[in-house]
Amino acid sequence: MTGDAKPAVLPEKTASRTFEGRSETLLMLVSIVVGLIVWQLVAQRYSSFVLASPTAVVVRLGELIANGQLPLAFLAALQHMVIGFLIACLIAFPLGFLMGRIRFVHDLLDPIVNLIYAVPSVAWAPFIIIWFGLYMEARIALVVMMCVFDMIIVISSGARNVDRKLMNVGRSFGASGWQRTWYVLLPESLPFTFTALRIGIVRAVNAMITAELFLAAVNLGQLMKQASVRFDSAAVLGILVVLSLTGLLLQELLLIAERRICVWRPGK
Repeated sequence: MTGDAKPAVLPEKTASRTFEGRSETLLMLVSIVVGLIVWQLVAQRYSSFVLASPTAVVVRLGELIANGQLPLAFLAALQHMVIGFLIACLIAFPLGFLMGRIRFVHDLLDPIVNLIYAVPSVAWAPFIIIWFGLYMEARIALVVMMCVFDMIIVISSGARNVDRKLMNVGRSFGASGWQRTWYVLLPESLPFTFTALRIGIVRAVNAMITAELFLAAVNLGQLMKQASVRFDSAAVLGILVVLSLTGLLLQELLLIAERRICVWRPGK
């Protein structure tokens, strides 16, 4: 009887998840459409120099893409964003797990992490210029600085909140420290890990454009500065739209990966 009942339950769960996924997508589309309508209505009350309309932004984006300026600038900007984000992950994951599981490491490093985290990342720009200059290395350093502390705090919280009973069960079954880490600690910390990745990737997009505006104006930052000098609000808003869509797309990809991997979580 149990074997007969199983196939009947799984399609219901699959249908429920499919319906929930479609509902989320529909709500997201409705939210975007409503936002565009409000933007269009507000833009009609002002000059295009002050606030360009969505249609003007789309036209300007098409021009920037057609002449190759935007794709080249965007791909160049992605380089230091990706490198900086990967370096931040390499620092945040081991350090976060150590702080979450070893009390001595947490007590030693937590005050330092929170002190540095309390300072706006842009305030470190003068030191980054002194240490790394104005170009690629400095941009990578700023991305790392703006990502790593958010990620450390979230990852350490996830590692610290792992149920001690689960670790004790693994110990009672003779699992080694490495096996408990691999089969208990890491799976239990996955929700926090994905949260840290989502926060980190958005901060990386933020840092990407911040570095190009505050340091040497290159790539997207150069396009934005040139457009602002010409009072080309459509180009500036177009670049901001591209950045927003990039952050949204990367977050959605991580959410999809989380749903695929964390299948045991309720509602996943």
